[in-house]
Amino acid sequence: MKIMNCPLNGPRNISEFVYGGEVKQMPDPASCTDKEWAEYVFYHNNGTGVVREWWLHAPSGYWFIAERHRVSGEVSRTYDPSELDQSEFFAAIPAVPEEANS
Repeated sequence: MKIMNCPLNGPRNISEFVYGGEVKQMPDPASCTDKEWAEYVFYHNNGTGVVREWWLHAPSGYWFIAERHRVSGEVSRTYDPSELDQSEFFAAIPAVPEEANS
């Protein structure tokens, strides 16, 4: 049985997890070109080495980051997204207008 460590729930069966994609900065959907958006959504770096990925522990609804080797599939580290430098990944997300919050 293959196991992955969930930072919130501890070691769990791999069948409890859902892959969420590579951790990368999202372009501003309001101002990016169609090409930039397509590259963000559809194109991935297929090189070798370790990649940071979003994973979901489905039973608890908890999203976290895993560092996984692209060739071996070995997960070397899992951690809460709060450990990321938020400005690196979410700076391009537009602010919600105040009227949307009321």
